Amino acid sequence: MTAAARDALVDGMARWANPSSPHADGRAARAMLEEARARIAAAYGWTGEVLFTSGASESLAIVLTRAVPTRRLVSAVEHDACLRGAGRAETIAVDSAGCVDPATIDARDALVAVQWCNSETGVRQPLHAVAETAHGAGGLLLVDAAQMPATTGLAGDADFVALSAHKRGGGPGVGALLVRDLATLAPTGGQERGYRPGTENVPGILAFAAAIAEPEPDHSAMRNRLDDAIRRSGGDVVAGAAERHPAIGSYRMPGVAAMTQLIRFDLDGIAVSAGSACASGSMKPSHVLRAMGWTEETTREVVRVSFGRTTTDADVDRFIAAWRGVARTARSFAA
Repeated sequence: MTAAARDALVDGMARWANPSSPHADGRAARAMLEEARARIAAAYGWTGEVLFTSGASESLAIVLTRAVPTRRLVSAVEHDACLRGAGRAETIAVDSAGCVDPATIDARDALVAVQWCNSETGVRQPLHAVAETAHGAGGLLLVDAAQMPATTGLAGDADFVALSAHKRGGGPGVGALLVRDLATLAPTGGQERGYRPGTENVPGILAFAAAIAEPEPDHSAMRNRLDDAIRRSGGDVVAGAAERHPAIGSYRMPGVAAMTQLIRFDLDGIAVSAGSACASGSMKPSHVLRAMGWTEETTREVVRVSFGRTTTDADVDRFIAAWRGVARTARSFAA
């Protein structure tokens, strides 16, 4: 959590009141809530509605279960939360880089769900083209943008956008759903315009609004340097030629199980994951890599590395040294 987000959280706790209450304290809390809503909309260049939720997973579930279109189309590399919420949806295949081909999408009377970028590989999808295909066929586009920094990039494309506060330097348990037209979503009653029952987490929402006002650092140079070092050390960069989020990279160490790598890195004080962080403890092979054509064996040799606001060049150098040490040890045992 950023310093600004922590300060906003503490301030919100000190001034907490139920924003649905009609008394003065409740009205003050409502004013803070609506100001935060406006700030988040402005940060994303969004002119539609902003509904606060408990996180991107809930935002996805709301749309996948309550959007007006009768069909659901979901890319094969979506986050587990999206796949669970979609139920028995039709699958959009991806190529070896994990990208969808908009020309293959039949979006007639369909909700199309495609990530802004993949949480495991960092691969970015051609959302503008996907949106043109979906809207041209009368469909709607849902974008999981949990990994996306505050930007106006989706304002003209998506109909629904799922956001997560903790991915942007806020706290856990808070998120938002951007909705272009509430008429495309079935209401349930309660708070948030009648689309999400439950008392709003005003302190957490204030922290979310404060966090997205702080610019994200550009990790491109760090990630490129790590990519190059992994290749020169005998490793594989997952989807290395594709357009990727600069703060996410996935790497295969041939012959060494990802869980073995995680243990060794952890002993060196380095925290990485196998697959998305939410599923890192699972022993199942990555559905993302499998959809990209990887074998079950090779998927189990891949770790995911992410760069945060406090990551330094020294951290990258330390990871490179640790990676080479693990690989060297594995080669000596195999010899």
